[in-house]
Amino acid sequence: MATICAIGLMSGTSMDGIDLAMLRTDGVDIVERGPGLFVPYETAFRDRIAAGLKVARQIGERAERPGDLAALEGEITRRHAGAVELFLSGQAGAWGEPELIGFHGQTVLHRPQQGLTVQLGDGQLLANLTGLPVVFDMRAEDMRHGGQGAPLVPAYHAALARSLPSHLAGKFPIVFVNIGGISNITYVPGEGDPVAFDTGPGNGLIDQWVARKAGVAFDAGGTIAAEGKVVDEVVALYLGKPFFAEPGPKSLDRGDFTLVEAQGLDLADGARTLAAVSAAAILKSVGHLPEKPRLWIVCGGGRKNPHIMRDLKAGAKAMDTEVISAEEAGMDGDATEAEAWAYLAVRSQKKLPLTFPTTTGCEKPVSGGVLVRPLP
Repeated sequence: MATICAIGLMSGTSMDGIDLAMLRTDGVDIVERGPGLFVPYETAFRDRIAAGLKVARQIGERAERPGDLAALEGEITRRHAGAVELFLSGQAGAWGEPELIGFHGQTVLHRPQQGLTVQLGDGQLLANLTGLPVVFDMRAEDMRHGGQGAPLVPAYHAALARSLPSHLAGKFPIVFVNIGGISNITYVPGEGDPVAFDTGPGNGLIDQWVARKAGVAFDAGGTIAAEGKVVDEVVALYLGKPFFAEPGPKSLDRGDFTLVEAQGLDLADGARTLAAVSAAAILKSVGHLPEKPRLWIVCGGGRKNPHIMRDLKAGAKAMDTEVISAEEAGMDGDATEAEAWAYLAVRSQKKLPLTFPTTTGCEKPVSGGVLVRPLP
């Protein structure tokens, strides 16, 4: 199959900004990773998105944009267009000439039990502003076929697993862990389709905690948590929630877990305890996998929290398995999700499946996404 040069754009549940990545791929096995870039949102705009999450609770139909959401959608789209322009003015422009954009948008509501997911992002406007074809709205078709609409990255994880460096090749089953606002995993067997589901809170609760208690956006380098201790009783309260007993496929909305269980802790103990919750939730997912994995590869912002990584490695060692960061596997852990959106856009254009019964619970392998081209 011919390869396509694509840009992937991701604005995740952490709401911290836009990740961009460039990729050449055939949408199957050929994956040539290019440059990546992160364009942060300023605090005031993050607060505006957070306010939008509350307004979005009113949505009953996917097309509804109550309150300020229509204006917010336009602003998010324009910021993505500006990020693409900045990206192409630098290293990315020298690396390749993009033919396609994969656009995730900003999730403001995800209710899989109701078949409802809403991402703010105007694909046609982005195409007009960038002059490039855009694939967007990649979750809805999966939901129309009975799926959870998430996670979507597993198809890309499976491709990455088939192209690992020689010293890691063959260590199947492999689990890719993405720790964003919410954490999700992809179990890649030696043969067959991947298995995937959300595992629980990732960075989201930690970010909310330190924002509330210390007025900072996140616990950079885990420095706040370093002054605290794990309160096991609070970890147990979180892990006792019914979500963890449910088998996959399953997915979460950003608001499904809150800080209620952590109330009463001081700043440092709360940050350290919530990091422990994130790691423990990921490790607990082994009980819902076909086999114990031999290797865990950690992507996303959570891999930069040393406490999450230390807890993961300790738990994996107790299971006689190994945890490494994306960088140790020759990848860019900040760019993996954006790369996935580029990969999925190419698959969408070629009508290849984006999701599988084992990843989202859809009734059959499903393609998806809407392709739009710039208007003259």
